[in-house]
Amino acid sequence: MSEHMDQAKNMMDIGVQTKNIINDQNPLEGFELLQQVGFTCCDFSLNSYLLNSSLYRFETNDFFDKSDTELETFFSPHKKAAKMTGIRINQMHMPYPNYIPNGGDELNNYLKNIVAPKSMQICAFMDCQYIVLHGFKLAHYLGSEQAEWQKTLEFIEFLAPLAKELGVTICIENIYTNVGNHIVEGPCCNAKKAATRIDAINEKYGAEVLGFCFDTGHANLVGIDFEDFMVTLGDRLKVLHIHDNDGIGDLHQIPFTFTRSRENTSSTDWEGFIKGLKKIQFNGVLNFETAPVLTTFPNAMKEDVLRFIASIGRYFSKALTETKLQKSSEII
Repeated sequence: MSEHMDQAKNMMDIGVQTKNIINDQNPLEGFELLQQVGFTCCDFSLNSYLLNSSLYRFETNDFFDKSDTELETFFSPHKKAAKMTGIRINQMHMPYPNYIPNGGDELNNYLKNIVAPKSMQICAFMDCQYIVLHGFKLAHYLGSEQAEWQKTLEFIEFLAPLAKELGVTICIENIYTNVGNHIVEGPCCNAKKAATRIDAINEKYGAEVLGFCFDTGHANLVGIDFEDFMVTLGDRLKVLHIHDNDGIGDLHQIPFTFTRSRENTSSTDWEGFIKGLKKIQFNGVLNFETAPVLTTFPNAMKEDVLRFIASIGRYFSKALTETKLQKSSEII
């Protein structure tokens, strides 16, 4: 009994995207499912209310045109359901892209002046600490990564005072881009630059207004060294997007799904992932960004699939907490 209680006590929080799980008409049902299958946290899919597929077609909707009061009324049942089930909304994703190169001033100003600040307000209302922001994919248009970052920085600095006021940390994410039908590194794929930039902004605003979100799938696509990247970021790494792919497409599938050979060499460096998190003593949420999985499997298997994803989270947690416990015993 004591050993079991110690294991539960030392288990890290495990989260997953709410997309394809939480229904706006009855959010309690989805949150109850998350609790039943073993999740303690969730990544609230705010980006599902203004889809990237629509934005790339220069299409918007009127969801974020609602007043702050109307948005709070809309999300109150979600907030209540999360608290009732003990599921902590620890992170969410701002609708993206936040800037479209050929989208025109009207659309881009709307994304900056309306969608982004209201996303921040919703985040705070939901008692959520972290909101993930995609950097602008502009290097191809502007001629350099530095010029690309400058545009993203202007956007971040526009939001930084509000982030400080609300106590919300914006997290930039390593993402890929496409050039000539090839997947290449996109914004925030250089850990040293990211660390320096995060420190400079937080020092400027005297608060932790900026952090980092490490995305395993995006890292796998562009060949990032997981362990080195995370060690370089250190405690600037606040949230995770855990998912798998074949190294070719951004598939957002279950970890350990893809192999490089029939001998089962994993396509993704999960060993490096665990080593990196161990080295920085990561104590955040093991969060899975695996929403597409729930439309791949039959709906009747949703509970089984979510339970399996949660079990992988427990595997990661055990691999991480065992080391922490060992270090503590060595000190004693």
